[in-house]
Amino acid sequence: MSMLSLTAQWITENFEKRQVILHSQEFPGSHTAEALVAKYNDMLKAWNIQKEKVHVVLRDNAKNIAKAMRDCNLNSVPCMAHTLHLVVHEGVLSQRAVRDAVAIGRCIVGHFKHSPQAYSRLGDIQKQLGQSPKRLQQDIDTRWNSTFYMLTSLLEQKHALMAYTADYDIPNLNATQWKLIENMVSILAPFEELTKEISSIKSSVANVIPSISALKRLLERISDSDHGVKTSKQTLLEAVVKRFSDIHREPVYVVATILDPRYKDRYFDDQTKPEAHRLLSEVLDVRVRRGHSSGEKMVETVATPKTLLSSSLQQMHEEILRDTSGSDVYRESDSVAPEINLYLSEHVIPRSAEPLVFWESNKGRFPALAEAARVYLSAPPTSVDSERLFSTAAHVLDEKRNRLTSQNAECLT
Repeated sequence: MSMLSLTAQWITENFEKRQVILHSQEFPGSHTAEALVAKYNDMLKAWNIQKEKVHVVLRDNAKNIAKAMRDCNLNSVPCMAHTLHLVVHEGVLSQRAVRDAVAIGRCIVGHFKHSPQAYSRLGDIQKQLGQSPKRLQQDIDTRWNSTFYMLTSLLEQKHALMAYTADYDIPNLNATQWKLIENMVSILAPFEELTKEISSIKSSVANVIPSISALKRLLERISDSDHGVKTSKQTLLEAVVKRFSDIHREPVYVVATILDPRYKDRYFDDQTKPEAHRLLSEVLDVRVRRGHSSGEKMVETVATPKTLLSSSLQQMHEEILRDTSGSDVYRESDSVAPEINLYLSEHVIPRSAEPLVFWESNKGRFPALAEAARVYLSAPPTSVDSERLFSTAAHVLDEKRNRLTSQNAECLT
């Protein structure tokens, strides 16, 4: 059964993020842009949602969905997680040598998945090697990170698997392929870290530009550990540049990034920063401004930062902020509002802090910016919530309950 979902996400006046599921409907027939337009119009009409009140629609990367949003006169942006999936497939998983190694890895995992006796034997070998018994992970072709987890689990059990293949006839990886898998896991680790970060419920579209800037810097960096992966890193970098070439021209990303106090305009260079300032100023001009409280006391406190594990991506973020924090990041000639000038002149908050807590504490100092932040920081960067909804629906609609109507299935979901 094909399904179409509609979820809504917003930020309250107290800067608390809220989310609801509005629709999860069966979508029979051809998935043309015209059919999608009719469905979306029906869903919005059912909830009496006016299109001008919709800030942005987060969609997948399919061309029919993108065209449907344009025909619906709804601003939309693609799912970042899906775009990363395309990057990894184009940059790494499409290579013949990698495909062959992954195929053998799937055969190995499949051998144990279909044989409890084989798993029992592998468990005995793991104990003999002083390892805790651990099962291998099967991947799903449509989710690149599941392939990453499968390769990681194979590497963890490399010695146990080599001992097993010495006694039993199953597909085996040669030394070159083991080294290739090790290299792939190494260069894909930042992508897996980024996918987890943007899939968090606290993540927003403000993460897109900073995350891609950090990822590109990491891939451009040459290190001694690059032996055997230089070509793959370059191919990945080219795929990232290609797939995310327009993010600095998308107002939703640009304005959201500046309104996130962890980033502000520190991720824009001299060429893109003036345009970013102009877009933010334009947003404030078209919104109804609230009265400024000039006597408001400055609030210094933000949420206590959580301790983050040191990572290569985190180091790239720190470098970018360090490179720009000591420079004059705002020029008077940019002619933006004084409120923006004051906001941009202050230091960014730690990446581990909560931007919504900052805006709740400082909405008196920056009333117009705070109102804009409620809108622009509400949009998620991925369609993970819809994917989770579809996974739930798959448990509701199974072979034993295949006669459920779409209306009843929606209620149960």
